[in-house]
Amino acid sequence: MPASSPTPILLKPRRFGDARGWFMETYSETALAAVGVHDRFVQDNQSFSAFQGTIRGLHFQRPPHAQAKLVRCVRGAILDYAVDLRRGSPTYGRFVSATLTAEGGEQLYVPVGYGHAFVTLEPDVEVAYKVTDVYAPDCDGGIVWNDPTLGIDWPLPASGPVLSDKDQRLPTLAAFDSPFEYDGTPMAPLAEG
Repeated sequence: MPASSPTPILLKPRRFGDARGWFMETYSETALAAVGVHDRFVQDNQSFSAFQGTIRGLHFQRPPHAQAKLVRCVRGAILDYAVDLRRGSPTYGRFVSATLTAEGGEQLYVPVGYGHAFVTLEPDVEVAYKVTDVYAPDCDGGIVWNDPTLGIDWPLPASGPVLSDKDQRLPTLAAFDSPFEYDGTPMAPLAEG
């Protein structure tokens, strides 16, 4: 099997509408392969966030249970981020981001070697994502959301972010010893697939 894309990809699956509403293929192995994604997804996850400004991340799983993700918003809207964490990459610590909405059906492919996070842009948001390996608590990791070296300008309400205790205690990028190897392909600007 060919290797999957080493850089994030924004996907916009086509919707077919009529008087009843619309239909969309939310996952197509063939369509993903056409844009360079050859991963086998083994688990579906879904989250609900009640408040605007909820941040989930920056998360990843270390090898041997590293995960690529295919993320979509099924209710509301999020700003989704992928941060390059591949040791030796010229784009290490840089990120790409995309707005994902239930209305638009956009999806973000986040390869292994990238941290993932999102912030909710409105209340009552649901996010669904596929992953390429099962949850392994001993491989769970992350980078603190407000690390200034990342330079993420989170779009937050005046009340500030809503975070889990775990996400508030994550290490900085400088304190992180990356287990992810650079494969020779720097992170590219977010391309649509």
